[in-house]
Amino acid sequence: MPIATAQPGKTLLNPGNHTLIMIDHQSQMSFATKSIDATLLRNNAALVAKAAKEFNASTILTTVAEKSFSGPIFDEIKSVFPDEQVIDRTTMNTWEDGRIAERVNAIGKDKIVLAGLWTSVCIVGPALSALDQGFEVYVIADACGDVSDEAHQRAMERMIQAGARPMTSLQYLLELQRDWARGETYNQTVATSIAHGGGYGLGLIYAKTMFNASEGH
Repeated sequence: MPIATAQPGKTLLNPGNHTLIMIDHQSQMSFATKSIDATLLRNNAALVAKAAKEFNASTILTTVAEKSFSGPIFDEIKSVFPDEQVIDRTTMNTWEDGRIAERVNAIGKDKIVLAGLWTSVCIVGPALSALDQGFEVYVIADACGDVSDEAHQRAMERMIQAGARPMTSLQYLLELQRDWARGETYNQTVATSIAHGGGYGLGLIYAKTMFNASEGH
């Protein structure tokens, strides 16, 4: 019989055990994205970026054909990482760019978290490639988008069948926080949730305004 112990599961993310790669959140890629509203997509991308920054998670930012075709990375991401080098590629599959491999190897984490446009191209490529090479792969589904609901869903199914683990942007933030007693990140987690957490954020505003509530902190 298994014995319960008060410790997190090995597949849960924490700030130090993964590399986040944000891929091709660019205007040209967004114009044809229909599986998610552009405003919601930008909100979720901002949530993910702020979560990674707050918890000092290893982060790689990359674009495709930024100058010649696709445009700059979302300001919601770049403003969070103003000094971060954005790697601009020609490869549709991020994983086939040697600079990305060098960064991943230099960081040295075996969990890879992906978000970007389009799900069926820019995310499937690195997800399947990383899985083939022995990495654990997580996909933040609502910080991704595609040309249709069908394209996004089939891409997610293909990755899940290969072993990728789906999650959401708010889940990513809260999984990194994990414990409301972690005072060093509590205030920023609440602030990010209020700014980008939709109804959950409204609930936090209400609880703190009406009752000065604090989540066990």
